[in-house]
Amino acid sequence: MPNTQAASRFLVELGRNGRLIVAARALRTFGYGCTSVLLAELLAQDGDDPWQTGLLLSLASAGSVVASLTLGLFADRWGRRRTLIACGCLMAVAGVAFALSESYPILLAAAFIGTISPSTNDNTPFSGVEQSILAQTCDPRRHTTVFTCYNVTAMAAGALGALAAAALALQPWVTAADAAFALYALLAVCTVLLFWRLSPEAEAPPSPRHRQGRHRVRVPGPVRRLAALFALDAFSGGLAVQSILAWWFAQRYGATSAQLGLVFFAANLLPALAQLTAPFLASRRGLLAAMLLPHLAANLLLAAIPFAPTLASAVTLLLLRQTLSKIDVPARQAFTAAIVPPAHRTTAASMTSVARSVAVSVSPLAATTLFTGALVILGAPLLIGAALGIGYDITLWRAYRTAPMADG
Repeated sequence: MPNTQAASRFLVELGRNGRLIVAARALRTFGYGCTSVLLAELLAQDGDDPWQTGLLLSLASAGSVVASLTLGLFADRWGRRRTLIACGCLMAVAGVAFALSESYPILLAAAFIGTISPSTNDNTPFSGVEQSILAQTCDPRRHTTVFTCYNVTAMAAGALGALAAAALALQPWVTAADAAFALYALLAVCTVLLFWRLSPEAEAPPSPRHRQGRHRVRVPGPVRRLAALFALDAFSGGLAVQSILAWWFAQRYGATSAQLGLVFFAANLLPALAQLTAPFLASRRGLLAAMLLPHLAANLLLAAIPFAPTLASAVTLLLLRQTLSKIDVPARQAFTAAIVPPAHRTTAASMTSVARSVAVSVSPLAATTLFTGALVILGAPLLIGAALGIGYDITLWRAYRTAPMADG
């Protein structure tokens, strides 16, 4: 009963806009969890080579970069609700294109405009605007808890999406990938309906600069430094995104689509549960330690996966790595909101998302290039990703261990 009352009180504190944002991201991430497991299979069925898969994933991330950059600079002026609705519509168009078309140029165009994601990570135009709305509408002392809810529900939905991919692989009527992208389009329509219900309180308050008609946009120095560091982290993680891992497990160990769906169901569910510890860890050790300690351990486990002799041992290492790999996310989002002034939060959230998307747009192509010949056995992208991730942990700690926070 006390836990139920606490949950009810938290939902009330989250507010209507917060609940709509959390629900929209959960639906979106369910779609990513389902399609990312089957995306490489869809392209292979269409006769595309591995390098074409890498190019499509890179172009999808590049499209997210362009959209995130535009929204980061102008969403507050154009209207947050309006821009989120527009992005949801483009996501629906992309889902229809992937479900119905086998033309590689059409798929490239759809991937560029439609936030197709190779994993359940949400480095998309939505995230920067959504995080700004959450930071604006919630008590700063509750930011880590709010962002934990935002991420945990999304990760649980992503896990269910991977499980749905396994179920779609068993039905006999249409290919699993086509069914997954038809579902993706339907989920996009549902997110549009949720964004439509956002209230005016979700919009940015007018700043003096906007009231006076001056529209020059400046990205503050702290935001640029954070963006550079987060880009390094995203590039390292992008070398081992879900689509790449699914393809590597199939090539190295002969894993089937049904097996991969179950593996990535667990690989998304475990970090969702583990992320519930983020507020406790942040309150005891601080935001920076909550970001870096589990992240470092996850990178060490990632480096061990290529040395696993069997599918079972590799899956065990992967699940341990995944359990720790996302604990840092709500602390990182709260850290970003705390390290910059409130007026710069939309810019900070979007620009760091842009930086991560830029890095992720390059890493799938690099990963598929490295998965050739003997490098498939060595798992080179996983080893390089782990090394870069450890470098990020060390650099961020040295740069911000004494930084003051704007919020509690």
